[in-house]
Amino acid sequence: MFSKSGVKIGRVMGIPIYLHPSWYVIFLVITAIMATQFSAAHPEWTPAQHWTFGILTSLLFFASVLFHELGHSSVAMRYKIPVLSITLFIFGGLAEIAREPDRPMQEFNIAIAGPLASFLLAGLFLGVEQMAPAASIVAAMAGWLAYINGILGGFNLVPGYPLDGGRILRSIVWAWTKNYNRATQVASRAGQVIAYVLILAGVVIAVYDKDWMSGVWWVLIGWFLLTAAQQSYAQVSVRRVLDGLKAADVMSSELPTIDRSLSLDDYMREVLRTGRRCHMVLGSNDLVGMITLQSVSHVPRDEWATTSIQAAMLPQERIEWAQADEPALGLLERMQRTDTGDMPVLQEGQVVGMVSRDSVLRVIQTRLQLERFAQA
Repeated sequence: MFSKSGVKIGRVMGIPIYLHPSWYVIFLVITAIMATQFSAAHPEWTPAQHWTFGILTSLLFFASVLFHELGHSSVAMRYKIPVLSITLFIFGGLAEIAREPDRPMQEFNIAIAGPLASFLLAGLFLGVEQMAPAASIVAAMAGWLAYINGILGGFNLVPGYPLDGGRILRSIVWAWTKNYNRATQVASRAGQVIAYVLILAGVVIAVYDKDWMSGVWWVLIGWFLLTAAQQSYAQVSVRRVLDGLKAADVMSSELPTIDRSLSLDDYMREVLRTGRRCHMVLGSNDLVGMITLQSVSHVPRDEWATTSIQAAMLPQERIEWAQADEPALGLLERMQRTDTGDMPVLQEGQVVGMVSRDSVLRVIQTRLQLERFAQA
C-alpha cells in the first residue's frame, strides 16, 4: 500500500528501504511517549537524558520493525520471490514482494518468519534487561523493547488478513481446499471481522474509559486493517475474472505507428486528434522504439518544436514486451510493478498488438458487470 513512497534511506540485503511520510508522525509520538515514561520512572535522570533515550528507544523500535520485515523478506528470497521494497509507516512496516508464493507451505513460512523474528528480538532484549544493572538506562530501554517486540509478534499472529496471522490462515485454508482464491476470501473476511472489532473496541475505550488517544489509535488500526482486507477481497475478484485469459485476449490488434523524424509538437497534435497515447516509432519502415505521453512529459514544453520523436522515445532495447500467451493476471502485475502503462505484444517475434493497463481494467470491469447481470 505504501511501497516506494517517501524517502529512500538505503538498502539492506539488497532491498531498498523507504520511510513513508506518516513514519515521522509516529516516530515523534513514540519518542514523546518514551521520554514521558522515562521521566516518570526515572526522575533522577536529566531532561536531556529522558529525550535522548526516548529518541534512541524509538529508533530501536523501528529497527525492530525493520528486522520483522526482513524476516519475511529473507524467507521469500529463499523461495526465489523478489522483494521489491520495505516501507516503514505509521502502523509498522510493509515488505512488497514481486509475486505471491506458489504453494501453501511457502506462504506459511514467509508469514511466520516475521513474528518469529520479533519474538527472537523480545528474548534478546529480555536477556539484556536481566544482565544490565537494575534501574539503569540500558535495563529500562531493553525492558520496553522486549515488551513491545513481544506485542508486535503476538498482534501480528491475529488470524485476519493482512496481518501475518491472516496469511497463515490463508496458507492453511489453501492447503485444505487447494483453492488460493477461496483461501484469500476466508482470510480477508476474517480480517474485516477483526477490523470491525478493533474499531468498536476503540470507540468503547474512547467513550466509556475517556481514553481518547488510545481509542482513536485502535480505531485507526482497525480502519487500516479493514481497508487492506477489502482490497484483498477485491483482488480475489480480479484474479478470478482474469483466470485463463492471455495477453492476446486483452490486447488491441490496432498498432498505431509514427515516424521518428516528427517533432514532439507534431506528435502531440496527433495525440489530440486521435486520442491514442502510445505509438510505435518507425525509422525506414523498421521498428526503432516506442513513444508515449510519459516520454514527452520528460521534455520541457518550450523544446517540443525542436525535439524529434527519436530523441524522446523509449529505444527498442528498453521496451517492456509482452508475449501473446502470457497470462493476463501476471501481465497486469508486471505492468503495475514496473509502472508501465502500455506494452507491445509479441508473437513469434512479431509485434501483433498493444496492451494497456486501461484495457485490462476495462476487461475486468466488463466481466464483473456481466457476472452481476447473470446473478440478477
